[in-house]
Amino acid sequence: MQHPAVPELAHTHTRPIHWVATATAVAGVIALSSALQPGSATAAQTADGGTRAKSAATPATTGVTFPLQCGPVKAVVAKKASGDLDGDGRPETVAVVHCDASMGTPPDAVYVLTQAEGAKAPRVVATLVDPKDRYTVTDFAVRAGDITATLLGYSSPDVPNCCPDVKDGVKWRWQNGAFVRSTPAQARGV
Repeated sequence: MQHPAVPELAHTHTRPIHWVATATAVAGVIALSSALQPGSATAAQTADGGTRAKSAATPATTGVTFPLQCGPVKAVVAKKASGDLDGDGRPETVAVVHCDASMGTPPDAVYVLTQAEGAKAPRVVATLVDPKDRYTVTDFAVRAGDITATLLGYSSPDVPNCCPDVKDGVKWRWQNGAFVRSTPAQARGV
């Protein structure tokens, strides 16, 4: 009979008590980890793409009076996105708004909202796209302090509203106290 080089040890044979002890230890770790969760994230994006502590709530679009003449119909917020556009640690909201027309494609407007600390309601602080320019806004986003969109428009007043014939990719960025509009490199007309 041959003897093993290493003597058999008690812990090399599993017994039910080993499984109970392991299950109890795992359950304890799970219970402890759920009790010791980190707090919720409070970071907000800054205009330069970094993060800093979020010190204010994101401005809502509800109840805002937009500078849009809609006559008997209401203004509708079609799209919205938020981020810290000016690097002050407080988020702004960018809203794409148009009149709630029952027929046709009403032109969009793009507004920037902010809410001062202690203010009861947000307010419009910039108009990036005016509805009188007859644009429809698509591919709208706020990322790393940039506002980007694709604007569908018309080459002349004779082009019917159903059929925009101009497509412009645009970008706005807060610089020296104002939103500066530029055209991203990949943008092209139709």
